[in-house]
Amino acid sequence: MPSYLPNNMGCLNFSFFRTLNRFVRKTPSQKILTQSRIISVGHKYPADIFEERFPDNTVVSSKYTIWNFIPKNLYEQFQRIANFYFLCIAIIQLSINSPVSPLTSLTPLTFVVTITAIKQGYEDWQRHKTDRSVNHTDVSVIRNGKEVRIWSQDIRVGDIVKVKSDEEFPCDLVMLSSSDGGGVCYITTANLDGETNLKIHNCLPQTQEYQTAESFNNLHATIECEEPTANLYKFMGKMTYYQRTQSSIWPLGLLNLLLKGARLKNTAFIYGCCVYTGPETKLSLNLKLTYNKFSTVERSMNRFLIIFLVLLALEAFVATGLKYFYQNDPVMGTPWYLPLKGVLSVKQVFSDLLVFVVLFNYVIPISLYVTIEMVKFTGSMFLTWDAELYDKNSNEFAKCNSSDLNEELGQVQYLFTDKTGTLTENDMIFKHCSIDGVKYTEHGGMLCKVSNFLQGNPDLVFQYVGAVENFLLVLALCNTVQTFKNGTLSDVDNCYDDFDLEYYASSPDEKALVEACRRFGVVLQGVFKDTYHVTFKGKHRMFERLHILEFDFSRKCMSVIIRNEEGKIYLLCKGAESTVLSKCAFGLKGITLLHVNDYAMEGLRTLVVAYRELSEEEFQSFDMKYKMARTEMVAREEEVSRVIDEIEQNMTLLGATAVDDKLQDGVYETLVALKEAGIKIWVLTGDKEETAVNICYSSGHFQRDMEVIKLTQEEASSQYYRKLTEIKTMIEEETLKTFALVVDGHILAHILHEYCDNFYKVCRECTAVLCCRMSPIQKAEIVKFIKHGSEKVVTAAIGDGANDVSMIQEAHNIAFIIPQVYYTIFSAFSGQEHQRKFQND
Repeated sequence: MPSYLPNNMGCLNFSFFRTLNRFVRKTPSQKILTQSRIISVGHKYPADIFEERFPDNTVVSSKYTIWNFIPKNLYEQFQRIANFYFLCIAIIQLSINSPVSPLTSLTPLTFVVTITAIKQGYEDWQRHKTDRSVNHTDVSVIRNGKEVRIWSQDIRVGDIVKVKSDEEFPCDLVMLSSSDGGGVCYITTANLDGETNLKIHNCLPQTQEYQTAESFNNLHATIECEEPTANLYKFMGKMTYYQRTQSSIWPLGLLNLLLKGARLKNTAFIYGCCVYTGPETKLSLNLKLTYNKFSTVERSMNRFLIIFLVLLALEAFVATGLKYFYQNDPVMGTPWYLPLKGVLSVKQVFSDLLVFVVLFNYVIPISLYVTIEMVKFTGSMFLTWDAELYDKNSNEFAKCNSSDLNEELGQVQYLFTDKTGTLTENDMIFKHCSIDGVKYTEHGGMLCKVSNFLQGNPDLVFQYVGAVENFLLVLALCNTVQTFKNGTLSDVDNCYDDFDLEYYASSPDEKALVEACRRFGVVLQGVFKDTYHVTFKGKHRMFERLHILEFDFSRKCMSVIIRNEEGKIYLLCKGAESTVLSKCAFGLKGITLLHVNDYAMEGLRTLVVAYRELSEEEFQSFDMKYKMARTEMVAREEEVSRVIDEIEQNMTLLGATAVDDKLQDGVYETLVALKEAGIKIWVLTGDKEETAVNICYSSGHFQRDMEVIKLTQEEASSQYYRKLTEIKTMIEEETLKTFALVVDGHILAHILHEYCDNFYKVCRECTAVLCCRMSPIQKAEIVKFIKHGSEKVVTAAIGDGANDVSMIQEAHNIAFIIPQVYYTIFSAFSGQEHQRKFQND
C-alpha cells in the first residue's frame, strides 16, 4: 500500500464508496463533475452492492428495423413540406367530387415516396450489414476463470476482455495487463482522430501480474469512473484494489483507457476491463447526430413552396369569390351547364374552394420532385464511380452513404482547414537548434555552429561542451519514445546493439528529436522498467524515470522527472516558448526567443528546452501532492495542473529546437484551384504566428501581392474596436488590393463576444484568413461564427487530428475530397459526422 494513503485505508469497503458517491452526487454545484459509476472487475460484486445495469455492446448505426420501417419512413417523408402538400391534395380529391381523377396526384406521389423508401431502405440495409459484421465479431472474454469466445455485442460492462495484436478494441477498456513486461501497449487511433503514430498506454503495476485467464480468479478490484462523455481527451477514474484484508486506491487516467475503434499494435495481447459499451463508448458519442440538417437545395425549395402555396390559396379564394359573384349577377344569371343555385351554405362554399384548390394545384409540379429524387440518386452513383476520387494506395473509391446531401459539394463557399498533418505531412525532420544562445544546424549528420558553417569552416561538435551535452541529453530523455528492433520491442539484453534500432513515438516531433540525438552520438537505447538506457560518449548510462508529466493544451509542455546514477533528481521540460520561457528563471531568454522567431520565419516548428534540479525534499513533497491529486474525482485536472505548475518553475533555459514539417504533395496547386473556383479558405491552427504565416505563403494560401493585416495580442483589448474600424475603412478605400488577415486565439476570445459584427465585415472582405494559436473549441466557434453570419454560407471543415473534430462537426454536412493531399474526409452523407482518410504518400 502506498505511503501516502492512510493506514486505515484497508478497512474501507464497497459500501463506503457507494455511500460516499451518492452523497457527493447530491451537491448541486458539483453534480455534473462528480457523476460516476462503480464497476466490479469480472463482476465480483460483494453481497451488499447491487450490480448496475448498463447498455449492451450492440452497435446500431441504422435508422430502421423491419417492424418500424414503413411507419417511420412514411412519417419522415411526410415531414417534408412538398410530400405533405401532395398528400393533402390527394386526400382532398378523394373527399370531394373532384374535377380530376385522384390518380393524377396519387400516382406520382406514390412513385416518389416508394422510390425514396426503396433508396433509403437500401442505404439502411447496407448499414445493417455493417452493424452485423461489427456486432458478430468474435472476441475473447474471461468467464469463471476461462477464456471463452463470444460475439462483440454480448460484452457487458465489467467483463475482462482479451485483445490480440492488430485487433480493434471492441469497447472502451481500462487496461489491466499486457504481454509487455513493463505493462505498456501500443495502439493506433486513426479511426478516432486520424493520427497514424503509435501511442503508448499502460496499466497499473498492481494488475500487470495477471497474465492468464485462471489468474484473474485472484483479482478483486472495483473501478470508479466518470459517466460516459464524448471528450476523447478526458477520462477520470480510480481503482480500488483488494488484497486479503487490505485495500489501496490507484488513479486511472487517459493513458489507462483503450478506446473502441483504436487498434492494438506491436503487443502480443492485453487484458482490459470493459467500462463503456455500445452507445456509451466515446466513439459512438462522437458520432451521435444532435440535430437534423437539410441541404441548401431543399431549404430553398421549401421557401419557394411556401410562396406558391400562398399563391395557390389566393387563386382559390379569388376563383371561389368570382364564382358566386358571377352566379348572383342578375344579368348573367346561372349558366345551363352549372347546377341550379340552392341555399348558400358554408359547406358548399368550402367544397367549391377545395375544387379550385384541386384545379390550380399544378402550380406546384410534382414531376419536379420526381426528377430531383432521380437526379440525386444518380449523382450519388457518379460519386462512387468517379475515377479521380479513387485512392490507389488503399484501393478505395469514394463512398456515398446517402444521396440526400450530395448536391452540397458544388455549393461550398468557405473551407476551413487545419495546418499540421493536413496542409503539411506531419513528418518532422530536425533542422536547427539554439543552445546557450548559440545557433547550430545539422550538416552531414553532425551538429555545426551556424557562424562557422556560413564561413565555410564548420565547427563540428565532436567534443561536447557542457551546455550542448545537457541539451542533447534532455532531448534524449524528455519523451515517451519506445525502441524496437526487427519489428519487436527491444529489451534490456539487446538494447545496446544499435543495429536495426527503430523509434516509435506518439508525437512526430519527439521522434525527430530523438533520431537527431542518435545521429549526434546520444543514443536512447530504450526504457525498461522505468529506467532510461542511453549511450553517451561511448558509455552506457542509466536514468531512473520517476514521473512523466504529460503534455496538455493548457500547459503546452511536457516534463519528466529522473534520477541519475549519482542520485541527483532533475525535472526535464520541453514545450512552447509562450509557456516555458515564462517558467525559466535562468538562461539566455532574450537571445533564445530571437532565435525561435528566426526559425518560425522559416516555417519551422519550435520547442524550448529547460531543466531544474530538485532536492529530495522537493521531490517527495511533489510526489505526495501529485499522487493525491490524481486520485481526486472532483476537478482532478485542475488539481493536477496546479501541482505540476508548482514544480515547473525556476527552471534553467537550455535552448530551443527547430524541425521542418514538409508540405503535402499538390497542396499549392489544390489551394490555388479552390480559390479560382470562388471558395474562401481559412487556415485554423494551434501553431505560433510566424510559423503559420510562412506555411501559408509556401502553400499558396497567401500570395506575395497580398497585403497582410495582423490582429495580434500585441494590441490592447481596448483598441480592438478602433483597429477593426481602421482595417474596414482601409479595405473599402483600397479596392484594387487583395487582403489577407492574421488573427490569434487570444484576440478571438474577445472579438467574437464583443465586436463580432465588425469582425465579420472585415473577414468577408479578405481573400484569405489565418487563425493561429487556436484551441480546439475556438476552431469550432469560428466555423459557427461564419456559418451563422448574415450571408448564411455553406461551409466545409477538414482536419486530421482529434483537435479538429469539434470544427468538423460544426460545419455543414458535406463531403470534401481533395486528391493528392493527406486529408481526413468529413462525410455526412448518412446524416452523421464520419471521418474518412485518403493518404497519398
